[in-house]
Formats: sequence, structure tokens, C-alpha cells
Amino acid sequence: MKTMRYVDHGAGGPPEVLRLAECAVPAPGAGEVLIEVAFAGVNRPDCAQRIGRYPPPPGASPILGLEVSGRVVRVGPGVDRWREGDLVCALTPGGGYAEYCLAPATHCLPVPPGMALEQAASLPETCFTVWDNVFSRAGLKPGERFLVHGGSSGIGVTAIQMAKAFGARVMTTVGTPEKAAFCRALGADLAVNYRDDDFVREAMAFTGDRGLDVVLDMVGGSYLARNLEALALDGRIALIAFMGGADATLPIPALLRKRATLTGSTLRPRTVAQKGAIARDLERHWWPRLAAGQGTPVIDRVFPWAEAAQAHARMESSVHAGKIILAVA
Repeated sequence: MKTMRYVDHGAGGPPEVLRLAECAVPAPGAGEVLIEVAFAGVNRPDCAQRIGRYPPPPGASPILGLEVSGRVVRVGPGVDRWREGDLVCALTPGGGYAEYCLAPATHCLPVPPGMALEQAASLPETCFTVWDNVFSRAGLKPGERFLVHGGSSGIGVTAIQMAKAFGARVMTTVGTPEKAAFCRALGADLAVNYRDDDFVREAMAFTGDRGLDVVLDMVGGSYLARNLEALALDGRIALIAFMGGADATLPIPALLRKRATLTGSTLRPRTVAQKGAIARDLERHWWPRLAAGQGTPVIDRVFPWAEAAQAHARMESSVHAGKIILAVA
């Protein structure tokens, strides 16, 4: 196998620029594995990269795709755990929309027992993001009150399930009654339609006027100050995106009065070692719960990878509930 097909985004633009092309198969370097891709997850950062707003870090593949599932076909020097033929899902630095993809061996995880490969492809990006931000950085504890905005998104689905599994009370915001019902079925204790109700007022009622302990926010903009308004003493806000605007005004007296913590992060630029540590935590704490059925990947649609343009259009429409997946094999 000297050449492979991949989804090319050319010079960038609307979803229609996506098309299949051909390039050389990459060779694994030290600490890397080459995966024959069965399925690739579609994420909003892929759309941002397609239009030129999220360039890959130095040394990363310019091909779209941050998570895959498939079969290990080659291992690089220094890789001890994985062997040719192993089924894995992996967080990748790029390159997932292709027949073959490189990933650091430490960013690979075994496919949970009984889980289909298309489901496994939906795990890495959201699980790494939620674990790092909600549990490691914001320190969500059993019994605390947690809010995730956009509960029907891939991140939202994972956050609801993980927070419930670890004993939190969970609130989410959504844009339609159907998505509210969807989130309640996942385990959310309260799903607020932000088009009809004020989530700050609902959060205070939900917590008996105590406020929320942790908020996972991918909206930003004006939501940041409102998150703070809904926060409890010593509450924490984890900001991971800014779909509602990149600029925000924050009332500093309220921040001080509530002894609040505001943290923000992006996953892709983190070091190989940092992401490897997250993978180890997930395998220790979350993978056994997945195997026990405490979390179930929710797939919105599986598109043939030749229809990547339609997959990106669906992602950008925000009508989806759960993960969008590309079938590559």
C-alpha cells in the first residue's frame, strides 16, 4: 500500500469543496501507529479547519479528522502495547478522513467490549475533551450541580452521560422540545429550551437558589456573564469554544464575590504526553463504565466518506443529535 485516498478540502471554503483525492500512505515514526481507518468522527473543529479558522499545529497532518476507529496495520519504533491487527479508537492530531491515519500510540484506546467500530469512532474527541475540562480542570464531584450547554451535541451527549455516571445532577440547554426530550432520555435531570426559558432563572430553581457548581460552555460571548450569574460560591466555568462570539464582558465584582474559577482550553495543541495522560485516565476511569453500559455512544448519522460535504453541512446546521460519522472502509 503506497497510496491512499483521503478527503481533500483544497484551499478551503464551504462544504462543497470536500472531495476525494489521493496521496502517499504515511509511515509511522517513533511512538506512532498506522491505523487502517474504518470510521472517522466529524467534529466542529473539522469545519473550522475546512474554512481556514483552525489550522493544524506544526507537524500535524493537514488532512481533516481528529478521531478514528479501525485496525492497527503498522507500528513504529518504541511501540510496545499495540500489535498489527489490534482494533482501536484513537485521538489523532489530524488525518482521520483517510484510508490510513497516523496516531501516537499513547492516544489509542481499545474498542470497548461489544461496541461497534462506528460507535467507537465517536468516543475520542468528546471523551478526551469532557474528561479534561469537566473532571480534571473543573473538578466535578459526586452530588454537584452541573450544566452543559448544547446537550444534544457530541460534547453534550458525552458530558451528560459522564456527569451522571459519576454522580452529578445534570442540567443542559437545547434549542427544541425534541432535543430536550432527547437529553432527558440520556439522563439529564433538567433540559431547558433556551428559546423559551431563561437558563439562569431555571438553574437557580434547579439548585434551590444555590447555583451551579460546574458549567461546561461551548457558546462563549454573552453566555459567559450569564454562566457566572448562575454559578454557586466556589463554582467553576470550563470554556471550550465560542460559537456565540469570541469576545465577552465579565463583571469582575461577581467573579470575586463568588470566588469563581474560569478555565479555558483547546485539545489539539496539547502535547503528546498531556493527551496520553488523558487517555490513561479515560481507560482507568471511563472505559470500564462504558463496558458496563453506563455510557452509550449516540450516532446521529453515518455518511459514506464520499459524502463528507453533506456531513459537514449537517454539522453546521446544528440539527443533529449525537455524533456524525464518516464510513471510510
